Amino acid sequence: MPAVLPTSKSSTGSGDPWSGPRQAAAALLQYCRVRQWAGADPYDALNSKLVAALPFLDYRLPRLALTQVVKRSPLNLRPFLLVPPGHNPKGVALFIRALLGLRRQGMGVQSQDLDLLLELLRKLRSPDSRYWSWGYHFAWQSRTALFPLGTPNIICTTFAGHALLDAAASLSRPALVEMAVSAADFILETLYFEEPGTVAWFRYMPLAKSKVYNASLLGAAYLCRVAAVTGEKKYLEPALKAARYSASQQADDGSWSYGEHPTQGWIDHFHTGYNLSALRMISRQTGTREFDAGIEKGFRYYLEHFYLPDGTPKYYHNRTYPIDIHSSAQGILTLLEFGDLDPGNVAQALKVCRWTLENMWDRRGFFYFQKHPYYTNRISFMRWSQAWMLLALSTLLEKSPRARLARSDLT
Repeated sequence: MPAVLPTSKSSTGSGDPWSGPRQAAAALLQYCRVRQWAGADPYDALNSKLVAALPFLDYRLPRLALTQVVKRSPLNLRPFLLVPPGHNPKGVALFIRALLGLRRQGMGVQSQDLDLLLELLRKLRSPDSRYWSWGYHFAWQSRTALFPLGTPNIICTTFAGHALLDAAASLSRPALVEMAVSAADFILETLYFEEPGTVAWFRYMPLAKSKVYNASLLGAAYLCRVAAVTGEKKYLEPALKAARYSASQQADDGSWSYGEHPTQGWIDHFHTGYNLSALRMISRQTGTREFDAGIEKGFRYYLEHFYLPDGTPKYYHNRTYPIDIHSSAQGILTLLEFGDLDPGNVAQALKVCRWTLENMWDRRGFFYFQKHPYYTNRISFMRWSQAWMLLALSTLLEKSPRARLARSDLT
């Protein structure tokens, strides 16, 4: 049966404002469970069986073109190109964290759901690394190099590591901590790079050279969390050095570009959210106050530049479109991360959720990819859209009166 769109009084503000997110979370959970957490990804074009069958496609320019065409097309070309549904390690990690939150709220999460996802994460480990590490489930062609499927990178590995630590704490499985520590060792020993002076960063992947600020901050935040969990101090100095350098690249107005390369000068919603959340985690895990001024300045910039008055999450600081579901999800998560600073941030997160349900929710139980000025890309992407939104909904619902009441009953 198609899922009902959570509209009417519950989502427009005249009834229970939490019923829309609750209904959407339940429907989305079922949608993803039925598909066994597998699906399409915006960047999975090179998984096409035609690339292997037609050698003229397997060159740099055709690979770049095919990836961009398949990503940008509002028509899902994957069935025609023989691109199978896949499990993305980052998506699996997001699902684990989302389900742990929904489980705490008694929202129908079964133990076998989490067991399946944790086993998937184990199986998706990068095959050629002695550490527990993860990469994308597709090959990725950059402007200069081809990174094969499974090449370990800092993004997939940090998200997987956080999921393992969350699951270890919630499910009392200490073996998961050992995997998470191995992931931290991969980041520290393989991706950390330092130049003379104050320049230090974590590389996106072993062969990458450019400084991507959100990737480095995410890696630093993860190492700080592992240090706090294990008491191991070796992670702290490199993490703080890398964090200081990325923090130093913040502009006077509070913004960050994506990276240092001239082609990475854009300022977007969700990577800004990554930076702010990572710096806040570093501060909380280490007790340092050295990043407070930058966090305050950055969050003020974030609020002023990435939302329209009705809760629409903009993609860029100076341009609204395309409105991307990832901006909605990260927007909700970032606002909740800073909810302790101002209760209005939680109300704003609920407003963003309401806008997203009214504009990017499909009655079949999933979220659309992007809205453009004259059309909507309605393709369902499992990692980019559904995993992120399930985590955002799960995190938002933990702020609801029902969840707070349940927690008070336990105490």
